[in-house]
Amino acid sequence: MYNAGGWSMAVSRLDVFYRRLLLTKLFIGGWGKPEDLKRIFEFRKIIGDRERCKSLVPKDYPVYINKTEDLTDCQIHDGFFMSPLEHLVPGILPPEAVKARFQFIVPKKWQRNRPVCIHLAGTGDHFFWRRRTLMARPMIKEAGMASLLLENPYYGYRKPKDQRRSSLKNVSDLFVMGGALILESTVLLRWLERDGYWPLGMTGISMGGYMASLAVTNWPKPIPLIPCLSWSTASSVFTTGVLSKAVNWTELEKQYAINSVYEEEIIKLLEYCGADSFKMMPNLLKNVNSLEHLLGLSGDHEVSVSQYSKTQMEAEVDGGLQGYRAGEREQQLSSVNSKGTSLDTVTR
Repeated sequence: MYNAGGWSMAVSRLDVFYRRLLLTKLFIGGWGKPEDLKRIFEFRKIIGDRERCKSLVPKDYPVYINKTEDLTDCQIHDGFFMSPLEHLVPGILPPEAVKARFQFIVPKKWQRNRPVCIHLAGTGDHFFWRRRTLMARPMIKEAGMASLLLENPYYGYRKPKDQRRSSLKNVSDLFVMGGALILESTVLLRWLERDGYWPLGMTGISMGGYMASLAVTNWPKPIPLIPCLSWSTASSVFTTGVLSKAVNWTELEKQYAINSVYEEEIIKLLEYCGADSFKMMPNLLKNVNSLEHLLGLSGDHEVSVSQYSKTQMEAEVDGGLQGYRAGEREQQLSSVNSKGTSLDTVTR
């Protein structure tokens, strides 16, 4: 194992090596239009509310399959739908990103149930080849699990014409990408659920893992989540980490200094919205039965909750709260598409 110093040095060398592979600057256009930032941050208050978010995407939101490829062990279905973000915040997405594209890779023989995992793309993961080859096909072989690969806005087929490689032009693009992926993931989860696929899960590597984490927070049912090489925030990656040298800080500082709207109006929209999970936990612990209900435990399994006493849980949560405060201070897939393709063509 690495000690603190050794681990820090190893990460630093890796960052330096990775940075040499980055040939373009991030955010060369600056912050983005102030009007766009205002609109997406106002919408953040809505999408950050789980109860309000439930009604943003209709259960019968139309999804289409326009191509199917038959392979020895699986079928690959290419599909698309219009991003719900275009309806909710019109014009915020670039024209190229309005149509959400995906690949649905389904085994010809199911081993048990019909499980599906949605994979979101990491930084620089354009189109579907990488996830299909390294993740989806092996998962079919090893676990008989289907995979759905969603193309990120600003990547692959959805990349704006004036964007170079994976380098987002504006800071606002990053927030738009996150909002779009939350809604688009909900579309796909609803689509799969209504056609009988189960269990459903989500995963992603790096940025994909972070975006997957955002997406499942607005899904109203239990769902497996496996975020790989990701954390609860990406801010340090841009400010001090591997991408910090790629950010066009000069242009960002210039725009911030010239236009007072960023300091006087937009920064106020960044205040935290929603319930704080750290502060919610003590209320949950007031009733151990509610915890048992949350975990879905019954019969012999209830003993594990009773053995893990309420006092122990409160002590651990209280410790977490103290650390937190210290940190503060410092048409259905079964519906037919325009070409007559339906989900019934997918192997069951």
